[in-house]
Amino acid sequence: MTKQPAKTEPFLTKEYKGLLKEIKEKVLSSQLKAAVAVNSELIKLYWEIGNTVIQKQKTEGWGKKTIEKLAKDLKSTFPDMKGFSPRNLQYMVTFAREYPESSITQQLVAQIPWGHNTLLLDKVKDLDSMVWYIQQTIENGWSRSVLLHWVDSGLHKRQAKAVTNFQKTLPSIHSDLANETLKDPYNFDFLILRKKFDEKELDDGLLNHIQKFLLELGAGFSFVGRQIKLEVGNKDFFVDLLFYHLKLRSFIVVELKAKEFTPKDAGQMNFYLTAVDEILKHHSDNPTIGLLLCKTKNKVVAEYALRDINKPIGISEYETKIIESLPEDLKGSLPTIEEIEQEFEGDNS
Repeated sequence: MTKQPAKTEPFLTKEYKGLLKEIKEKVLSSQLKAAVAVNSELIKLYWEIGNTVIQKQKTEGWGKKTIEKLAKDLKSTFPDMKGFSPRNLQYMVTFAREYPESSITQQLVAQIPWGHNTLLLDKVKDLDSMVWYIQQTIENGWSRSVLLHWVDSGLHKRQAKAVTNFQKTLPSIHSDLANETLKDPYNFDFLILRKKFDEKELDDGLLNHIQKFLLELGAGFSFVGRQIKLEVGNKDFFVDLLFYHLKLRSFIVVELKAKEFTPKDAGQMNFYLTAVDEILKHHSDNPTIGLLLCKTKNKVVAEYALRDINKPIGISEYETKIIESLPEDLKGSLPTIEEIEQEFEGDNS
């Protein structure tokens, strides 16, 4: 049997030296333009490095060892530059593979930080969803942690999914924004509720986690108050939660339902919206919008219930963590409602 000659390691070949030289020139060129620190130029540089490696992998069949050697040599050549770890170089390769050169996405990815891009490469598997999150990040200025929260909660599957009558009750430019503002379902997994919870328990739980609640509602929501009194015909009525939305320039009435949606819920909300428009709304505000958060809903029933209502209303479900009951070993260690109330009364005395 004829002995095969030993295969030369790729980083000892003329082709590898050519690759290293080509990437060095790209880095130097970017530095000479004083643009490496500028995000768009940095993203462009990373794409070009990744694409260059991809082309060499195709023609020379190089693999993981090449990337490791390349990372070491680039770090040696540019000791003051971060970003040339083997892991980050592999991200560059994946990045260039996901976003072809001719893709319009190239213009979008350059507008968000590299850390955001690597998060999306790790977490999101289809290009359309990636583009959606990039656009939302640009529009809303999401930090990396906020982007991670929205990706993990599947926001792209929930945004603009509520049943609404906005197209009929709001001007088109306002209705589109209002529709994009709502989601379905809302994710309140920071709440742990009993299987048979009531509206007060849900209300209390959301306000006890007001920062997480506002984060889930989305950008632009400003909390006004709970159980806001509306006096109509010498009778008092109370809305569960009242918000003001800074982009919509509208009050948002939120009603919480610990049960399935019924048509009478829409009628009640219609009444509250009329009252808020008459009593609280400033003449420069846009029409008040209602959001019914229900444990469950029948989509067809919800659509029928909103069909002839002339006030803008959205209907969504919500998700929480439900438990049958508290574990026995915790019951004795938790204070009762009466004990909590006594403690507050003692503090106020």
